[in-house]
Amino acid sequence: MRLGGGELRLCYGGTLADIAENESVLPDRLPAATFPLSVLPLATITCPVNMNLIEDLQWRGLIADCTDIAGLGQRLAAGPITLYCGFDPTGDSLHVGHLMGQLMLRRFQLAGHHPIPLAGGATGMIGDPGGRSTERNLLGREELAHNVECIKRQLAKFIDFDSTQNPARLVDNAEWTAPVTFLDFLRDIGKHFSVNVMLAKDSVRSRLESDSGISYTEFSYMLLQAHDFLHLRKTHDCELQVGGTDQYGNITAGVDLIRKKLGVVAWGLVFPLITDAAGKKFGKSTGGGSVWLDPAKTSPYRFYQFFINTEDSMVVEHLKKFTLLSREEIEPLAAEQARNPGTRAAQKALAREVTTLVHGPDALQSAVKASEILFGGTIEGVSEKVFQDVVGEAPTKNLEPSRLEGAGASIIDLVVHAGLAPSKGQARKDLEAGGIYLNNVRVAEVARMVTTADRLFGKFVLLRKGKRTYAVLNVHA
Repeated sequence: MRLGGGELRLCYGGTLADIAENESVLPDRLPAATFPLSVLPLATITCPVNMNLIEDLQWRGLIADCTDIAGLGQRLAAGPITLYCGFDPTGDSLHVGHLMGQLMLRRFQLAGHHPIPLAGGATGMIGDPGGRSTERNLLGREELAHNVECIKRQLAKFIDFDSTQNPARLVDNAEWTAPVTFLDFLRDIGKHFSVNVMLAKDSVRSRLESDSGISYTEFSYMLLQAHDFLHLRKTHDCELQVGGTDQYGNITAGVDLIRKKLGVVAWGLVFPLITDAAGKKFGKSTGGGSVWLDPAKTSPYRFYQFFINTEDSMVVEHLKKFTLLSREEIEPLAAEQARNPGTRAAQKALAREVTTLVHGPDALQSAVKASEILFGGTIEGVSEKVFQDVVGEAPTKNLEPSRLEGAGASIIDLVVHAGLAPSKGQARKDLEAGGIYLNNVRVAEVARMVTTADRLFGKFVLLRKGKRTYAVLNVHA
């Protein structure tokens, strides 16, 4: 069968429903045949299919490996494809390392394809050995169920589940894994895997070479993930799985299982993992600074700061990988970064785009306003929560509330108490030079007294010396 000018040679001549119904009688290998993929005729496609999606992903550096890049390119050109990416609920929040998978699904959806985010209610109980040198701590069922619900809410922020053209479908692999008995799993899935091949996978081999080794529990994770791909191929016609490079062994295991069980083609595509300065996987337990997507765990302000502090050498790469900005929008920022890195235009664009994606435009505005506080910006309109987040980065000292009662305390005494000057004499000189600020307003009078009326949110006094040296006095009883 010819689709969009490219012929796809597959390995079975029936429909996917036929295969699902009769898979028990299929041999492991079937002669090559043409398989009718369930795609709409091109004339009926109303979603804007991007014929250059592969080229765009390559330009962004988002293709580290693929089981068959030429074949996948032909398949994408033929019409919309269904793809999935899995997210194991090992915590109650995803982190910045997970953004790559979420954004990959979103890129495909914007190009007209059908994304399936998978919450690993079953695989999360086991733990993926990939990218780790030690065993994961096993989670209880209640904790896992809580994590799944939290992650489902986060996934909904990135992927459109309400589209009339190609809505995303959220699935949980516990739904089809839990009912399968151990004996049935070994008989129907395990028999298709060679232990020799499994031992050769990078995720397994690296653990075998470590001091801690690998348990049978985590060794079996590959089979569970392969089973997920098989199930989604049968039930949702899912032809592509995407993930990080540490997932490539698991993904190819699923591609092979689909070929053996169904006699049809499936593809795997992996993107490079983002690493920290030490080269460790970006995440919550192996490095990366624990930058969470949950605002209760990492505030929008600190999230914004994380990206705005991106190193000059990494910022253009991060613009390509962490944002949905087009090539036409990124290239001028890259040119400005090379010409005048001091403007930090690329970092500002990166922080703006990612913060808006994760937390929304209102949170972005609050984060920007909070960031301006430490650069002398006005405090007016800033919430107490945002203020506390910001001043958490400045040295803080306690001050008895009684010192601000009545006539109050002299600004000179408070500058010394806060550690901004070693003596009253030096504090006076700084004041006379116009270098002392109270709540980000320059103090013009050396004899200025600070009273309870100067407290921010009834609790704080913010002092500043010069442009960037801050101190906070906590006067809350």
